[in-house]
Amino acid sequence: MKFNSILRSLALAAALASTVPLLAKPFAKTINIAQSAKIGKADLQAGEYRLMIDGNKATVQKGRQTIVESEGRWEDRSSKAANDSVLIGEDGQVKEVRFSGQTRVFVFSE
Repeated sequence: MKFNSILRSLALAAALASTVPLLAKPFAKTINIAQSAKIGKADLQAGEYRLMIDGNKATVQKGRQTIVESEGRWEDRSSKAANDSVLIGEDGQVKEVRFSGQTRVFVFSE
């Protein structure tokens, strides 16, 4: 009986430990887009936007209006980015966002 109790406690501790990254503070940054671009099906005109990333979910806002919500993932690069930048593909889709002084980038799923 004692063994089952210990096993349950360990399982609960493991489950709680896996949720700690979910409790991390969302990342927010102002980004500038120099040309027209797309995230998902949303068209973005050149200008300043607020990018908020919570886990794998990114939200782009212009002022108080939410323009688009999209999925993505964090990836590490071998070197730090010199400045904030938005990588746009040939088709106009935003591929990734790089942040000044960081090796990690946010890569959009679409």
